[in-house]
Amino acid sequence: MNLLRLPSLVFGLMSLFVLSNCATQNDPLPTASKVDLNGFMGTWYVIGYTPLGVDDDAYNGIEHYYLAENGDIETTYQFRQGAFDGEIKTLTPVGRVYDAESNAEWRMQFVWPFEAEYLIMDLSPDGQRTIIAHPNRKYAWIMARTPQISSRHYDDMLAKLEAEGFDLSVIQKQPQDWSGESDRLEMIREAGKTERLEVKD
Repeated sequence: MNLLRLPSLVFGLMSLFVLSNCATQNDPLPTASKVDLNGFMGTWYVIGYTPLGVDDDAYNGIEHYYLAENGDIETTYQFRQGAFDGEIKTLTPVGRVYDAESNAEWRMQFVWPFEAEYLIMDLSPDGQRTIIAHPNRKYAWIMARTPQISSRHYDDMLAKLEAEGFDLSVIQKQPQDWSGESDRLEMIREAGKTERLEVKD
């Protein structure tokens, strides 16, 4: 398993950090009105996403959140590179809640001291699907609690992004097929919502 470090991570993410400090277009993005932070923890499967360079050809991507005692949100973004049996790549940024009233606005730090704005733009009423977005409207992630969602749900989420001014051409669907991923599925099951996701070198 490859834990991505500098310098490859820097080149893949620096544009996002720079854009975090730039003026955004149009009105501020809406966010979920209130996020149950503990309920939001655990594993999310990446269904659609904006590639950041380091994950241009990602398969079976997941994002796992663990709420540490100090309030940090220890994040694990893990995917296979290039194929369903490709090398596992792992990013481990640290998030923190920026808007404690809604818990829907975070800051995510991949490389110190840079922080990126990280908005929970939408969360389905049943807590099974979410849209994560950057206010510059150039980056978005569609995620779900399951590796597959219906075409209707996916199209609805794309429509929400388009209504807020996102160019849908920058969002690509990420392949998900876990039929050969028993070890990773067991790791996800063991972590649940209350444990760190184990990362093996």
